[in-house]
Amino acid sequence: MAEKPTSGELFGVPYNFERPKLSRMLSSYWQPGEGMLVEKPFGIGYTLNLANWRSWIVLAVAGVLLWQQQGSGDGDESAVDEAVEVVVDD
Repeated sequence: MAEKPTSGELFGVPYNFERPKLSRMLSSYWQPGEGMLVEKPFGIGYTLNLANWRSWIVLAVAGVLLWQQQGSGDGDESAVDEAVEVVVDD
């Protein structure tokens, strides 16, 4: 029986199921001269290239959105706990 390939591309999406190594993990997240997205060191798809300045902008925007979501959740809790009276006319 033929052995299944551990890395390759399927429908244009890369995959890699080789045993992860620390050196491969570190080198895949820092690739100067490459684009914003690079192949994942383990798994399916792409990940951010931290050597590209656009990746840091994406991380900053995601962090700000997460911070805003965390902060806006504090004031909405009292509105959820209030009782609401519903009147239905037949």
